[in-house]
Amino acid sequence: MSDDEYRIERDSLGEMQVPRDAYWGAQTQRAIENFPISGIAFGRRFVRALGIVKKAAARANRDLGLVDDEVAEAIVEAADEVIAGEHDDQFPVDVFQTGSGTSSNMNANEVIANRAAEIMGESIGDRAVHPNDHVNYGQSSNDVIPTAMHVSALEAVQKDLTPALETLAESLEAKESEFDGVVKTGRTHLQDATPIRLGQEFAGYRTQVEKGIARAEDVSDHLGELALGGTAVGTGLNTHPEFPERAAEYMSEETGLSFRPADSHFEAQAAHDAMNEAHGALRTVAGSLNKIANDLRLLASGPRNGLGEIEQPENQPGSSIMPGKINPVVAEAVNQVHKQVVGNDAAVAAGAAEGQIDLNLYKPVLAHNFLQSAELLANASEVFAERFVAKLEANEEVCQEQVERSMALATALNPTIGYDKASEVAKAALKEGKTVREVVVEKGYLTEEEADEVLDPESMTYRGILGED
Repeated sequence: MSDDEYRIERDSLGEMQVPRDAYWGAQTQRAIENFPISGIAFGRRFVRALGIVKKAAARANRDLGLVDDEVAEAIVEAADEVIAGEHDDQFPVDVFQTGSGTSSNMNANEVIANRAAEIMGESIGDRAVHPNDHVNYGQSSNDVIPTAMHVSALEAVQKDLTPALETLAESLEAKESEFDGVVKTGRTHLQDATPIRLGQEFAGYRTQVEKGIARAEDVSDHLGELALGGTAVGTGLNTHPEFPERAAEYMSEETGLSFRPADSHFEAQAAHDAMNEAHGALRTVAGSLNKIANDLRLLASGPRNGLGEIEQPENQPGSSIMPGKINPVVAEAVNQVHKQVVGNDAAVAAGAAEGQIDLNLYKPVLAHNFLQSAELLANASEVFAERFVAKLEANEEVCQEQVERSMALATALNPTIGYDKASEVAKAALKEGKTVREVVVEKGYLTEEEADEVLDPESMTYRGILGED
Protein backbone atom coordinates (compact mmCIF):
# COMPACT_ATOMS: atom_id res chain seq x y z
CA MET A 1 0.00 0.00 0.00
CA SER A 2 1.20 3.52 -0.74
CA ASP A 3 1.56 6.08 2.06
CA ASP A 4 -1.78 7.69 1.29
CA GLU A 5 -3.58 4.32 1.36
CA TYR A 6 -2.73 3.26 4.89
CA ARG A 7 -2.18 4.47 8.42
CA ILE A 8 0.05 3.03 11.13
CA GLU A 9 -1.58 1.26 14.09
CA ARG A 10 0.21 -0.41 16.95
CA ASP A 11 -0.32 -3.40 19.21
CA SER A 12 1.94 -5.29 21.62
CA LEU A 13 3.92 -6.78 18.74
CA GLY A 14 4.65 -3.44 17.07
CA GLU A 15 3.45 -1.41 14.10
CA MET A 16 1.10 -2.54 11.36
CA GLN A 17 -0.05 -0.90 8.15
CA VAL A 18 -3.83 -0.69 8.15
CA PRO A 19 -6.01 0.60 5.27
CA ARG A 20 -6.62 4.28 5.94
CA ASP A 21 -10.41 4.04 5.79
CA ALA A 22 -10.69 0.85 7.89
CA TYR A 23 -12.05 1.01 11.41
CA TRP A 24 -10.12 -2.10 12.38
CA GLY A 25 -6.65 -1.95 13.88
CA ALA A 26 -3.36 -3.80 14.12
CA GLN A 27 -4.61 -7.10 15.56
CA THR A 28 -7.34 -7.42 12.94
CA GLN A 29 -4.82 -6.67 10.20
CA ARG A 30 -2.52 -9.37 11.54
CA ALA A 31 -5.42 -11.83 11.46
CA ILE A 32 -6.24 -10.87 7.87
CA GLU A 33 -2.65 -11.67 6.91
CA ASN A 34 -2.35 -14.78 9.09
CA PHE A 35 -5.55 -16.54 8.01
CA PRO A 36 -6.09 -16.33 4.22
CA ILE A 37 -7.76 -19.73 4.41
CA SER A 38 -11.37 -19.83 3.23
CA GLY A 39 -12.39 -16.31 2.33
CA ILE A 40 -15.40 -16.88 4.57
CA ALA A 41 -15.99 -14.23 7.21
CA PHE A 42 -18.64 -14.29 9.91
CA GLY A 43 -22.08 -13.23 8.68
CA ARG A 44 -24.74 -10.85 9.89
CA ARG A 45 -26.01 -12.85 12.85
CA PHE A 46 -22.60 -13.28 14.48
CA VAL A 47 -21.41 -9.72 13.83
CA ARG A 48 -24.68 -8.45 15.28
CA ALA A 49 -24.13 -10.63 18.35
CA LEU A 50 -20.65 -9.20 18.86
CA GLY A 51 -22.18 -5.73 18.83
CA ILE A 52 -24.83 -6.82 21.34
CA VAL A 53 -22.18 -8.23 23.70
CA LYS A 54 -20.00 -5.12 23.50
CA LYS A 55 -22.95 -2.78 24.01
CA ALA A 56 -24.17 -4.72 27.05
CA ALA A 57 -20.65 -4.82 28.51
CA ALA A 58 -20.22 -1.04 28.07
CA ARG A 59 -23.55 -0.34 29.73
CA ALA A 60 -22.77 -2.65 32.65
CA ASN A 61 -19.30 -1.17 33.11
CA ARG A 62 -20.75 2.34 32.97
CA ASP A 63 -23.32 1.46 35.64
CA LEU A 64 -20.57 0.06 37.84
CA GLY A 65 -18.38 3.14 37.40
CA LEU A 66 -15.66 1.18 35.64
CA VAL A 67 -15.71 2.98 32.29
CA ASP A 68 -16.12 6.73 31.95
CA ASP A 69 -19.67 7.77 31.04
CA GLU A 70 -18.66 9.64 27.87
CA VAL A 71 -16.50 6.78 26.64
CA ALA A 72 -19.17 4.21 27.49
CA GLU A 73 -21.86 6.15 25.64
CA ALA A 74 -19.63 6.41 22.57
CA ILE A 75 -19.02 2.66 22.72
CA VAL A 76 -22.75 2.05 22.99
CA GLU A 77 -23.43 4.25 19.96
CA ALA A 78 -20.72 2.54 17.91
CA ALA A 79 -21.97 -0.88 19.00
CA ASP A 80 -25.49 0.09 17.96
CA GLU A 81 -24.15 0.74 14.46
CA VAL A 82 -22.53 -2.70 14.45
CA ILE A 83 -25.79 -4.25 15.66
CA ALA A 84 -27.66 -2.50 12.84
CA GLY A 85 -25.27 -3.84 10.20
CA GLU A 86 -23.67 -0.53 9.28
CA HIS A 87 -20.14 -1.90 9.55
CA ASP A 88 -20.37 -5.49 8.35
CA ASP A 89 -17.62 -4.82 5.82
CA GLN A 90 -15.31 -4.05 8.74
CA PHE A 91 -15.34 -7.69 9.91
CA PRO A 92 -13.15 -9.46 7.32
CA VAL A 93 -11.42 -12.01 9.56
CA ASP A 94 -11.60 -15.58 8.26
CA VAL A 95 -13.74 -18.05 10.18
CA PHE A 96 -10.75 -20.40 10.29
CA GLN A 97 -8.58 -18.57 12.81
CA THR A 98 -7.45 -18.93 16.38
CA GLY A 99 -9.72 -21.45 18.11
CA SER A 100 -10.78 -19.05 20.85
CA GLY A 101 -11.98 -16.50 18.30
CA THR A 102 -9.58 -13.89 19.71
CA SER A 103 -9.12 -12.37 16.28
CA SER A 104 -12.86 -11.77 15.88
CA ASN A 105 -13.15 -10.40 19.41
CA MET A 106 -10.29 -7.96 18.76
CA ASN A 107 -11.83 -7.12 15.39
CA ALA A 108 -14.97 -6.02 17.24
CA ASN A 109 -12.97 -4.22 19.92
CA GLU A 110 -10.93 -2.27 17.37
CA VAL A 111 -13.82 -1.36 15.09
CA ILE A 112 -15.99 -0.18 17.97
CA ALA A 113 -13.09 1.65 19.67
CA ASN A 114 -12.13 3.57 16.54
CA ARG A 115 -15.71 4.37 15.62
CA ALA A 116 -16.39 5.47 19.23
CA ALA A 117 -13.34 7.74 19.13
CA GLU A 118 -14.65 9.24 15.89
CA ILE A 119 -18.05 9.82 17.55
CA MET A 120 -16.25 11.67 20.34
CA GLY A 121 -14.54 13.92 17.80
CA GLU A 122 -11.18 12.19 18.04
CA SER A 123 -9.09 10.61 15.31
CA ILE A 124 -9.20 6.96 14.28
CA GLY A 125 -6.20 5.16 15.71
CA ASP A 126 -5.40 7.65 18.47
CA ARG A 127 -6.80 5.30 21.15
CA ALA A 128 -8.96 7.92 22.78
CA VAL A 129 -11.18 4.87 23.18
CA HIS A 130 -8.98 1.86 23.81
CA PRO A 131 -9.97 -1.52 22.31
CA ASN A 132 -8.75 -3.46 25.36
CA ASP A 133 -8.99 -1.05 28.26
CA HIS A 134 -12.44 0.29 27.34
CA VAL A 135 -14.34 -1.86 24.82
CA ASN A 136 -13.01 -5.14 26.23
CA TYR A 137 -13.03 -4.06 29.88
CA GLY A 138 -13.76 -6.96 32.22
CA GLN A 139 -13.85 -9.39 29.32
CA SER A 140 -11.77 -12.01 27.52
CA SER A 141 -12.12 -13.53 24.09
CA ASN A 142 -12.69 -16.76 25.99
CA ASP A 143 -16.00 -15.52 27.40
CA VAL A 144 -16.99 -13.00 24.72
CA ILE A 145 -16.95 -15.43 21.80
CA PRO A 146 -19.03 -18.20 23.46
CA THR A 147 -21.45 -15.50 24.58
CA ALA A 148 -21.74 -14.25 21.00
CA MET A 149 -22.18 -17.87 19.90
CA HIS A 150 -25.18 -18.35 22.17
CA VAL A 151 -26.71 -14.95 21.40
CA SER A 152 -26.41 -15.43 17.64
CA ALA A 153 -27.55 -19.07 17.78
CA LEU A 154 -30.63 -18.31 19.88
CA GLU A 155 -31.55 -15.31 17.71
CA ALA A 156 -31.14 -17.44 14.59
CA VAL A 157 -33.44 -20.11 15.99
CA GLN A 158 -36.06 -17.80 17.48
CA LYS A 159 -36.13 -15.02 14.89
CA ASP A 160 -35.26 -16.83 11.65
CA LEU A 161 -35.83 -20.56 11.83
CA THR A 162 -38.96 -20.79 13.98
CA PRO A 163 -40.98 -18.25 11.92
CA ALA A 164 -39.93 -19.99 8.71
CA LEU A 165 -40.98 -23.38 10.05
CA GLU A 166 -44.28 -21.89 11.17
CA THR A 167 -44.84 -20.66 7.60
CA LEU A 168 -44.17 -24.16 6.29
CA ALA A 169 -46.46 -25.74 8.89
CA GLU A 170 -49.26 -23.36 7.91
CA SER A 171 -48.81 -24.19 4.25
CA LEU A 172 -48.91 -27.92 4.97
CA GLU A 173 -51.98 -27.44 7.17
CA ALA A 174 -53.77 -25.65 4.35
CA LYS A 175 -53.08 -28.59 2.04
CA GLU A 176 -54.09 -31.01 4.80
CA SER A 177 -57.54 -29.41 4.80
CA GLU A 178 -57.74 -29.05 1.02
CA PHE A 179 -56.80 -32.70 0.41
CA ASP A 180 -58.77 -34.26 3.25
CA GLY A 181 -61.42 -35.74 0.96
CA VAL A 182 -58.93 -37.28 -1.48
CA VAL A 183 -58.64 -41.02 -0.85
CA LYS A 184 -55.52 -42.69 -2.20
CA THR A 185 -53.40 -45.79 -1.84
CA GLY A 186 -51.21 -45.88 1.24
CA ARG A 187 -47.73 -47.29 0.81
CA THR A 188 -45.42 -49.11 3.17
CA HIS A 189 -42.07 -50.54 2.02
CA LEU A 190 -42.93 -48.70 -1.25
CA GLN A 191 -45.63 -51.33 -1.81
CA ASP A 192 -49.40 -50.84 -1.89
CA ALA A 193 -50.95 -50.60 1.57
CA THR A 194 -54.44 -49.81 2.86
CA PRO A 195 -56.16 -46.60 1.74
CA ILE A 196 -55.29 -43.29 3.30
CA ARG A 197 -56.52 -39.77 2.67
CA LEU A 198 -54.02 -37.43 1.08
CA GLY A 199 -54.91 -34.94 3.79
CA GLN A 200 -53.86 -37.48 6.41
CA GLU A 201 -50.43 -37.76 4.83
CA PHE A 202 -50.11 -33.99 4.91
CA ALA A 203 -51.21 -34.04 8.55
CA GLY A 204 -48.17 -36.20 9.20
CA TYR A 205 -45.91 -33.72 7.43
CA ARG A 206 -47.43 -30.79 9.29
CA THR A 207 -46.93 -32.57 12.61
CA GLN A 208 -43.30 -33.32 11.76
CA VAL A 209 -42.65 -29.62 11.23
CA GLU A 210 -44.54 -28.61 14.37
CA LYS A 211 -42.52 -31.07 16.42
CA GLY A 212 -39.39 -29.66 14.80
CA ILE A 213 -40.38 -26.22 16.03
CA ALA A 214 -40.82 -27.63 19.53
CA ARG A 215 -37.42 -29.33 19.38
CA ALA A 216 -35.76 -26.09 18.33
CA GLU A 217 -37.55 -24.24 21.12
CA ASP A 218 -36.44 -26.82 23.67
CA VAL A 219 -32.78 -25.80 23.31
CA SER A 220 -33.51 -22.18 24.26
CA ASP A 221 -32.86 -22.70 27.96
CA HIS A 222 -29.31 -23.95 27.51
CA LEU A 223 -28.47 -21.42 24.78
CA GLY A 224 -29.74 -18.75 27.17
CA GLU A 225 -26.77 -19.37 29.46
CA LEU A 226 -23.95 -16.89 28.79
CA ALA A 227 -20.25 -17.31 29.47
CA LEU A 228 -19.66 -13.55 29.82
CA GLY A 229 -18.09 -12.79 33.17
CA GLY A 230 -15.79 -15.82 33.24
CA THR A 231 -12.92 -13.93 31.52
CA ALA A 232 -9.93 -16.16 30.77
CA VAL A 233 -10.68 -19.50 32.44
CA GLY A 234 -14.03 -19.05 34.17
CA THR A 235 -12.81 -17.53 37.43
CA GLY A 236 -13.95 -14.02 36.52
CA LEU A 237 -10.56 -12.38 37.13
CA ASN A 238 -10.69 -8.60 36.50
CA THR A 239 -14.48 -8.60 36.34
CA HIS A 240 -16.85 -6.92 38.80
CA PRO A 241 -19.05 -9.42 40.69
CA GLU A 242 -22.21 -7.74 39.37
CA PHE A 243 -21.01 -7.57 35.76
CA PRO A 244 -22.33 -10.94 34.45
CA GLU A 245 -25.89 -10.39 35.69
CA ARG A 246 -26.08 -6.78 34.53
CA ALA A 247 -24.69 -7.59 31.09
CA ALA A 248 -27.07 -10.53 30.65
CA GLU A 249 -30.02 -8.30 31.54
CA TYR A 250 -28.95 -5.77 28.94
CA MET A 251 -28.61 -8.50 26.30
CA SER A 252 -32.08 -9.76 27.16
CA GLU A 253 -33.42 -6.22 26.81
CA GLU A 254 -31.65 -5.76 23.46
CA THR A 255 -32.87 -8.99 21.90
CA GLY A 256 -36.19 -9.66 23.60
CA LEU A 257 -34.87 -13.12 24.48
CA SER A 258 -34.07 -14.62 27.86
CA PHE A 259 -30.39 -14.65 28.83
CA ARG A 260 -28.68 -15.27 32.16
CA PRO A 261 -25.16 -15.92 33.45
CA ALA A 262 -23.97 -19.48 32.96
CA ASP A 263 -24.61 -21.97 35.73
CA SER A 264 -20.87 -22.69 35.58
CA HIS A 265 -18.51 -20.35 33.75
CA PHE A 266 -15.96 -23.15 33.73
CA GLU A 267 -18.31 -25.40 31.77
CA ALA A 268 -19.44 -22.57 29.50
CA GLN A 269 -15.91 -21.88 28.30
CA ALA A 270 -14.32 -25.31 28.44
CA ALA A 271 -17.17 -27.13 26.67
CA HIS A 272 -19.87 -26.37 24.13
CA ASP A 273 -22.39 -29.11 24.73
CA ALA A 274 -25.25 -26.63 24.41
CA MET A 275 -24.23 -25.79 20.84
CA ASN A 276 -23.91 -29.50 20.07
CA GLU A 277 -27.34 -30.23 21.53
CA ALA A 278 -28.93 -27.32 19.71
CA HIS A 279 -27.43 -28.29 16.37
CA GLY A 280 -28.77 -31.78 16.92
CA ALA A 281 -32.23 -30.22 16.89
CA LEU A 282 -31.37 -28.48 13.61
CA ARG A 283 -30.17 -31.77 12.13
CA THR A 284 -33.46 -33.39 13.13
CA VAL A 285 -35.43 -30.56 11.50
CA ALA A 286 -33.35 -30.95 8.36
CA GLY A 287 -34.15 -34.67 8.33
CA SER A 288 -37.86 -33.92 8.61
CA LEU A 289 -37.73 -31.51 5.68
CA ASN A 290 -35.74 -34.03 3.66
CA LYS A 291 -38.32 -36.76 4.30
CA ILE A 292 -41.21 -34.48 3.35
CA ALA A 293 -39.45 -33.29 0.20
CA ASN A 294 -38.66 -36.86 -0.83
CA ASP A 295 -42.25 -37.97 -0.29
CA LEU A 296 -43.65 -35.10 -2.31
CA ARG A 297 -41.21 -35.84 -5.12
CA LEU A 298 -42.42 -39.46 -5.18
CA LEU A 299 -46.09 -38.53 -5.05
CA ALA A 300 -45.57 -36.08 -7.93
CA SER A 301 -43.45 -38.46 -9.99
CA GLY A 302 -44.49 -38.88 -13.58
CA PRO A 303 -46.44 -37.19 -14.99
CA ARG A 304 -47.47 -40.36 -16.86
CA ASN A 305 -45.13 -43.09 -15.69
CA GLY A 306 -44.86 -42.39 -11.99
CA LEU A 307 -47.26 -42.19 -9.07
CA GLY A 308 -48.74 -38.92 -10.26
CA GLU A 309 -51.00 -38.51 -7.24
CA ILE A 310 -50.17 -34.84 -6.84
CA GLU A 311 -49.26 -32.25 -9.43
CA GLN A 312 -46.19 -30.17 -8.73
CA PRO A 313 -45.72 -26.49 -9.64
CA GLU A 314 -43.95 -25.58 -12.86
CA ASN A 315 -41.17 -23.56 -11.28
CA GLN A 316 -38.79 -23.78 -14.23
CA PRO A 317 -37.97 -25.98 -17.26
CA GLY A 318 -36.45 -29.20 -15.99
CA SER A 319 -34.14 -30.15 -18.80
CA SER A 320 -31.84 -28.58 -21.35
CA ILE A 321 -32.57 -31.44 -23.78
CA MET A 322 -36.04 -32.86 -22.99
CA PRO A 323 -38.77 -30.40 -24.00
CA GLY A 324 -41.64 -29.98 -21.57
CA LYS A 325 -39.93 -31.75 -18.69
CA ILE A 326 -40.67 -30.31 -15.23
CA ASN A 327 -38.60 -31.32 -12.21
CA PRO A 328 -39.28 -30.86 -8.49
CA VAL A 329 -36.41 -28.37 -8.25
CA VAL A 330 -37.45 -26.70 -5.00
CA ALA A 331 -37.84 -30.04 -3.22
CA GLU A 332 -34.41 -31.05 -4.53
CA ALA A 333 -32.92 -27.87 -3.07
CA VAL A 334 -34.40 -28.85 0.30
CA ASN A 335 -32.80 -32.29 -0.06
CA GLN A 336 -29.43 -30.66 -0.65
CA VAL A 337 -29.81 -28.38 2.37
CA HIS A 338 -30.32 -31.51 4.45
CA LYS A 339 -27.01 -32.94 3.26
CA GLN A 340 -25.19 -29.70 4.09
CA VAL A 341 -26.72 -29.58 7.57
CA VAL A 342 -25.70 -33.20 8.19
CA GLY A 343 -22.15 -32.25 7.21
CA ASN A 344 -22.28 -29.21 9.49
CA ASP A 345 -23.54 -31.43 12.29
CA ALA A 346 -20.50 -33.65 11.94
CA ALA A 347 -18.26 -30.59 12.25
CA VAL A 348 -20.20 -29.27 15.25
CA ALA A 349 -20.17 -32.66 16.99
CA ALA A 350 -16.44 -33.07 16.41
CA GLY A 351 -15.65 -29.53 17.54
CA ALA A 352 -17.84 -29.68 20.62
CA ALA A 353 -16.10 -32.88 21.75
CA GLU A 354 -12.68 -31.25 21.53
CA GLY A 355 -10.74 -28.58 23.37
CA GLN A 356 -8.28 -29.14 26.15
CA ILE A 357 -8.59 -28.50 29.89
CA ASP A 358 -10.14 -25.04 30.44
CA LEU A 359 -11.01 -23.93 26.91
CA ASN A 360 -12.70 -25.41 23.88
CA LEU A 361 -10.66 -24.22 20.89
CA TYR A 362 -13.23 -24.75 18.15
CA LYS A 363 -15.45 -21.77 18.84
CA PRO A 364 -15.34 -20.09 15.41
CA VAL A 365 -16.09 -23.23 13.41
CA LEU A 366 -18.89 -24.20 15.82
CA ALA A 367 -20.48 -20.78 15.45
CA HIS A 368 -20.10 -20.69 11.67
CA ASN A 369 -21.56 -24.14 11.04
CA PHE A 370 -24.46 -23.63 13.44
CA LEU A 371 -25.43 -20.29 11.93
CA GLN A 372 -25.11 -21.59 8.38
CA SER A 373 -27.42 -24.50 9.21
CA ALA A 374 -30.00 -22.23 10.82
CA GLU A 375 -29.92 -19.83 7.88
CA LEU A 376 -30.16 -22.59 5.27
CA LEU A 377 -33.06 -24.27 7.05
CA ALA A 378 -34.93 -20.99 7.51
CA ASN A 379 -34.52 -19.98 3.87
CA ALA A 380 -35.31 -23.45 2.56
CA SER A 381 -38.46 -23.69 4.69
CA GLU A 382 -39.78 -20.37 3.39
CA VAL A 383 -39.06 -21.27 -0.23
CA PHE A 384 -40.43 -24.80 0.16
CA ALA A 385 -43.65 -23.44 1.65
CA GLU A 386 -44.23 -20.64 -0.83
CA ARG A 387 -42.89 -22.01 -4.09
CA PHE A 388 -43.72 -25.69 -3.80
CA VAL A 389 -46.14 -26.81 -1.09
CA ALA A 390 -48.61 -23.94 -1.56
CA LYS A 391 -48.80 -24.69 -5.30
CA LEU A 392 -49.40 -28.45 -5.08
CA GLU A 393 -52.63 -29.85 -6.53
CA ALA A 394 -54.21 -33.27 -5.95
CA ASN A 395 -54.77 -35.52 -8.96
CA GLU A 396 -58.02 -36.99 -7.65
CA GLU A 397 -58.69 -39.08 -10.74
CA VAL A 398 -55.35 -40.88 -10.47
CA CYS A 399 -55.78 -41.36 -6.72
CA GLN A 400 -59.24 -42.89 -7.15
CA GLU A 401 -58.13 -45.17 -9.96
CA GLN A 402 -55.08 -46.44 -8.10
CA VAL A 403 -56.88 -47.07 -4.82
CA GLU A 404 -59.58 -49.09 -6.59
CA ARG A 405 -56.94 -51.31 -8.20
CA SER A 406 -54.95 -51.78 -4.99
CA MET A 407 -54.54 -55.33 -3.69
CA ALA A 408 -54.35 -53.89 -0.19
CA LEU A 409 -58.14 -53.39 -0.21
CA ALA A 410 -58.29 -57.08 0.66
CA THR A 411 -57.14 -56.14 4.17
CA ALA A 412 -60.66 -54.92 4.91
CA LEU A 413 -61.97 -58.43 4.17
CA ASN A 414 -60.13 -59.98 7.13
CA PRO A 415 -62.86 -59.44 9.77
CA THR A 416 -65.54 -60.66 7.36
CA ILE A 417 -64.12 -63.66 5.49
CA GLY A 418 -60.86 -64.29 7.32
CA TYR A 419 -57.19 -63.78 6.45
CA ASP A 420 -56.79 -66.93 4.35
CA LYS A 421 -59.72 -66.23 2.03
CA ALA A 422 -58.77 -62.55 1.83
CA SER A 423 -55.25 -63.58 0.79
CA GLU A 424 -56.71 -65.92 -1.82
CA VAL A 425 -58.80 -63.05 -3.21
CA ALA A 426 -55.84 -60.68 -3.34
CA LYS A 427 -53.61 -63.17 -5.17
CA ALA A 428 -56.34 -64.03 -7.69
CA ALA A 429 -57.03 -60.35 -8.33
CA LEU A 430 -53.35 -59.71 -9.03
CA LYS A 431 -52.96 -62.77 -11.24
CA GLU A 432 -56.14 -62.15 -13.23
CA GLY A 433 -55.79 -58.37 -13.50
CA LYS A 434 -59.06 -57.79 -11.68
CA THR A 435 -60.06 -55.71 -8.69
CA VAL A 436 -60.46 -57.18 -5.22
CA ARG A 437 -64.12 -56.20 -5.37
CA GLU A 438 -64.67 -58.19 -8.58
CA VAL A 439 -62.95 -61.34 -7.31
CA VAL A 440 -64.57 -61.47 -3.85
CA VAL A 441 -67.99 -61.29 -5.50
CA GLU A 442 -67.08 -63.83 -8.20
CA LYS A 443 -65.96 -66.31 -5.56
CA GLY A 444 -69.22 -65.83 -3.71
CA TYR A 445 -67.62 -64.72 -0.48
CA LEU A 446 -69.63 -61.46 -0.50
CA THR A 447 -72.63 -60.12 -2.37
CA GLU A 448 -72.21 -56.97 -4.41
CA GLU A 449 -73.95 -54.98 -1.70
CA GLU A 450 -71.73 -56.45 1.02
CA ALA A 451 -68.63 -55.82 -1.10
CA ASP A 452 -69.62 -52.20 -1.63
CA GLU A 453 -70.00 -51.74 2.12
CA VAL A 454 -66.84 -53.56 3.21
CA LEU A 455 -64.60 -52.31 0.39
CA ASP A 456 -65.46 -48.63 0.64
CA PRO A 457 -61.98 -46.99 0.45
CA GLU A 458 -62.92 -43.87 2.38
CA SER A 459 -64.33 -45.90 5.26
CA MET A 460 -60.99 -47.66 5.49
CA THR A 461 -59.28 -44.37 6.36
CA TYR A 462 -61.03 -44.23 9.75
CA ARG A 463 -60.37 -46.27 12.85
CA GLY A 464 -62.74 -49.20 13.30
CA ILE A 465 -63.92 -52.54 11.89
CA LEU A 466 -65.78 -52.24 8.60
CA GLY A 467 -69.16 -53.86 8.31
CA GLU A 468 -69.92 -53.52 12.04
CA ASP A 469 -72.16 -50.94 13.65
